[in-house]
Amino acid sequence: MTTDTKSAAAFFTKVVGWKTQSWDRNSSYTLFVTGKRPMAGLMLLPEDAKAMGARPHWLSYIGTPDVDATAREAVPLGATVLKQATDIPTVGRFAVLQDPQGTVFAVFTPAQTPSADGTPAVGDFSWHELATSDWRAAFDFYQRLFGWEKTESMDMGPEVGLYQMYGWKGKTLGGMFNKSKSMPGPPSWLPYIKVADTKKAAKTAVGLGGQIVSGPIEVPGGDWIAQGMDLQGAMFAVHSAKLAASKPAAKKKPARPKPAKKQAAKKAARKTKPARRAAARRPKRKTRSGSKKR
Repeated sequence: MTTDTKSAAAFFTKVVGWKTQSWDRNSSYTLFVTGKRPMAGLMLLPEDAKAMGARPHWLSYIGTPDVDATAREAVPLGATVLKQATDIPTVGRFAVLQDPQGTVFAVFTPAQTPSADGTPAVGDFSWHELATSDWRAAFDFYQRLFGWEKTESMDMGPEVGLYQMYGWKGKTLGGMFNKSKSMPGPPSWLPYIKVADTKKAAKTAVGLGGQIVSGPIEVPGGDWIAQGMDLQGAMFAVHSAKLAASKPAAKKKPARPKPAKKQAAKKAARKTKPARRAAARRPKRKTRSGSKKR
């Protein structure tokens, strides 16, 4: 959601490599497409949302088999329903919720069964990060609502503390942490977009007038990330996978040196043979018989 769809579309197509496509049913809604697959949407921030203090941002969607049931189950867990379940013809059904810590997110049931998830490709969303006021309470909420599980964790230092990664059915999806006092804004989800080269994407973003607020940095495991802000102030993040190490070229075996004496002997033989042949071909000089010396 943004305050300038034309500017935001130009920015993300250049930084991420997406293409844009108008949605047939709503000319004010633009699709971001990777390959032939719709990946995200772009629309103007509603006036009522702006009046409530909302700023340009990405709204994260979490898949669920039943939007209505998920919305009902979320309320006793401390969530607030901001937008009741609504159908998008041929696309699916969604609702907008707010978790107990104040993070806004959406739940979504697609009209068609999505294909099995694999390794995110360039242009896909590859990581989903929650900066919140109490990650432990937040994790408990999402675990009970979606069945998420804890995976790995790492210490981010005294200001942030533990960074807890989470996943579903053995696949790690993202991480959660307590936002530091220096981080502005309310708790929020930040989706990471996979790119071919994080450094190049960050440089492009700055060249277009955006900002890079963190990175590019290498994270444990060798991947690279950067966090930034577009021209309208919407936070975004990019991620590129660790480059595969190239195999070293095979070393050629050095030629075995020949003994110096043998080489010298062969050279001498090559030099003397022509001379011998020439001598063999030279006619013999005849002398006159009976000649006297004076």
